[in-house]
Amino acid sequence: MNKKDIAEIRRQFKLNNELMQIKEIFNVYVVKDSNDIYHYQHMPFELLEDEQKELFIHNFKKVLTGQLDRKLFELKFKQDAEDSTQFILHQGLLGQQTEEWTKQMLRIVEKMLKDRTYEMDIVVTFIRAEYMKPMKRVSEASEESERDTVYSHPFILCSINKTMDPKKELLFDYAEKEFKYNIVVDPIINLKAPISGFLFPAMTDQGQDVNRLLYSAGKANEPDFYFTEEVLNAEEIITADEDKIAFEEIVRNVTGDQISTRTLSSVYEEINHIVEEHEDAEEEMAKLDYRDVEQVLTNSGIKDVDRERVESAFETVIDDSTYEIKANNVLPKFTSKSIKIETKAANISVSPQDLRYLRQVELDGKLYLMIELEENTVIEGFEVAPEELFEKVEEQDEVDS
Repeated sequence: MNKKDIAEIRRQFKLNNELMQIKEIFNVYVVKDSNDIYHYQHMPFELLEDEQKELFIHNFKKVLTGQLDRKLFELKFKQDAEDSTQFILHQGLLGQQTEEWTKQMLRIVEKMLKDRTYEMDIVVTFIRAEYMKPMKRVSEASEESERDTVYSHPFILCSINKTMDPKKELLFDYAEKEFKYNIVVDPIINLKAPISGFLFPAMTDQGQDVNRLLYSAGKANEPDFYFTEEVLNAEEIITADEDKIAFEEIVRNVTGDQISTRTLSSVYEEINHIVEEHEDAEEEMAKLDYRDVEQVLTNSGIKDVDRERVESAFETVIDDSTYEIKANNVLPKFTSKSIKIETKAANISVSPQDLRYLRQVELDGKLYLMIELEENTVIEGFEVAPEELFEKVEEQDEVDS
């Protein structure tokens, strides 16, 4: 799933949307420091009050919110897993009877509690729903409505939420004209910040893929590896940060520890060009193998880049010369000041494309960061006077013959 696919299904979560039918909701309550299910409850989603529906819908949208490979991860199921969660989810999706569906979902919760206890009470919420995706028109001139033909996408979404202790408050009773202490013992379910969740199966513009699912972490770059590997039985996660670190190590392995700002800016421009080409063609996310990296470095002006050397760097850093790095993971946001430069005197933010206007120079044994400007600098309302970088040396009046 790419960000467009995720955004499309996230937009469908709203009240009274005929294209998104949430049929059933199943809540499971687990008490902290326990391996037991305390309580569970199932009901048709339509029987909830509108206020309750809105709370849950907002929660489901939160599960589908975040950047790919940072908070959201499309994962592939392991094919040889024992008690496969892929099989459990597929059975739950296809089951016609509510009892069969809830039975399968309880199996997933039991897997969550098999070798782990939680530090707080949690609520695991499952919904079984159907997204009716309109078919694209054959042509603009076609009179057929976009909703005359739709593709049915049944799916299961899971949201895991922690509970919070109720606030202790002082209330004023208007009728009795007295102050009262508000005593509430029931825990509050925090639906605003799910700690985990997933969508099964993965959905793209081309259809559904039951061999994959979309996993949602509670925090960016902090996936729950126990949950993804032992509960979901998915393959290993590679985060965006890990991809970025691997790319940087590969480049250092090929070019050395130092690189000029102009060259680094060119590297980012080359990668951005690859990303844009894939987006314009509406292709899958751009990936860089060792051949692509060799081409990027060569086009960026780095001399003596050898393809075998790049392949060897992949093998050294990642232990897999066939690995493909996701281009978006190594590219800072190209049009914003996403590169942070921290110095003792000042912190500077610059966009990848403007990095070429910075230089690090050495003068009299000291390092300086020089910025090329198009106009005079203004500080606190004062225009800064330009200074000569080098002192002029007076020419000799006489030249030795």
